[in-house]
Amino acid sequence: MPPARSGIRNLTEKYLERHPAEREQLNPLLAALEADAEPTSRAALPGHVTCSAVVIDRARRVLHIVHKASGKLLPPEGHVEDDRTLLAAALREVCEEAGIRPSDLCLIPQFLGAPIDVDVHDIDANPAKGELGHRHFDFRFAFYTTAEQTPPLVLQDEEVSGAQWLPFADVRSPTLRTKLLKAEADGLDGQPEPVNASAVIHDGRGRYLLHLRDQREGIWSPGVFALLGGGRTLDDPCLEATLLRELAEEVPSLELTGLTPYAVEEATSVDGLAVPVQVYSGRWQGDPDTIDLQEGVLLRWFTVDVLDRLGLSPGLGDLIRRHAADHSPAGSPPHGRRPLRHEAPEGTELHIVGVHLYLQDEHGRTLLGLRHPDSAYAGNQWHFLAGHCEREEAISCLVREAQEEAGLIIERGNVELVHLIHLVDSPSARPRIGLVFRARSWSGTPSILEPDRCVEWRWWDPKDLPAEVVPYTRQAIEGIVAGQLYSQLGWDER
Repeated sequence: MPPARSGIRNLTEKYLERHPAEREQLNPLLAALEADAEPTSRAALPGHVTCSAVVIDRARRVLHIVHKASGKLLPPEGHVEDDRTLLAAALREVCEEAGIRPSDLCLIPQFLGAPIDVDVHDIDANPAKGELGHRHFDFRFAFYTTAEQTPPLVLQDEEVSGAQWLPFADVRSPTLRTKLLKAEADGLDGQPEPVNASAVIHDGRGRYLLHLRDQREGIWSPGVFALLGGGRTLDDPCLEATLLRELAEEVPSLELTGLTPYAVEEATSVDGLAVPVQVYSGRWQGDPDTIDLQEGVLLRWFTVDVLDRLGLSPGLGDLIRRHAADHSPAGSPPHGRRPLRHEAPEGTELHIVGVHLYLQDEHGRTLLGLRHPDSAYAGNQWHFLAGHCEREEAISCLVREAQEEAGLIIERGNVELVHLIHLVDSPSARPRIGLVFRARSWSGTPSILEPDRCVEWRWWDPKDLPAEVVPYTRQAIEGIVAGQLYSQLGWDER
């Protein structure tokens, strides 16, 4: 799928807010965005969208390459292909043409993924390729190199005949040169700095608040536990303002005390860019179940000793352990039981947490149960062996349900979390989280012990599942069989 037309239009309008004098020049681009033709297709005439990467090193020089087709010395530029966004297209082009990987680059605080320049230039007809003369609407994205030394280049022989690093004043494009010199006067210095902010939230008694992220396309570190926080926008005056805005959007009723900078870490964006992150430390002592969570799946307190059992965003475990070593707990974590769902504070909608058992026999077949026609959630359909957690750990619930419902014996230490299900049936219903665990071994023969819930157990080949499989059960099986595992580690919900 090409980048969304609405996203390109939004980038253009935001750019014109910063450069209103260029509206007349970009009217042909605005017209192309309203036309029927796909604006990023090279077949779109009289013009189409292209992308360039403006790579700036520590010496404040911009990478230029010699394009064989035109003989011009320009930043790496090319057509949009199977790219998620225009920025992703620019990153692909600089990698293909100059050998600079996305991980060698980072965003610049002055632009943050917005184009530094949108240039309109004419392209001559190319009879050999059957191409008519046309225009390129070139979105130019600026990046810093991350290393002290300028990255080595690996030029694409088919299209590139040479490369140079040019100071801002020598940049060949007049529009780009003007914007770079102005940005230099405003602090464009080639030195990477944090563009994201997150918070290590602790209660002062040894517990850390972690956020289970959504598992869908476009999410950083999907389906794992991470810190709350997010990316800076051009409207944020500073990184602390970024963090406070993100917290207000994600967990609007959570108020931190003692917020202070703690460390600078590095993450990786969905496009593979290096992302310096300013990590803050803050304290909170509330109940996560009272939070009106707006993004992600759930919040939970964890102690340092269970971190090895969680699926975590890269480097998070080491970060929390360092923080714990620097901040001795003032007391022991609370041991009181969590409230039952019906005891939740008025107006609070808690998640229903369920466990699902994924079993395979020696023939690679998967065990499913035909739910009773009156069974909640999956009546008259094939479904995993499953149950809801009450006042117990998720794995304890799994062990109990396997024995009570089917007479199967599984060991706590012999299971792993392999898939996550997050469902919201309606705006008025409580969200449901399903944790799919795989048992590496078990004993017993599946038996009908609760006929009001399950009327038949049967082993199914994953390639020949019946039509009446619960949709999220089918999706989980297909993902597990394909090796798209949520986590290689077991997890106890606490």
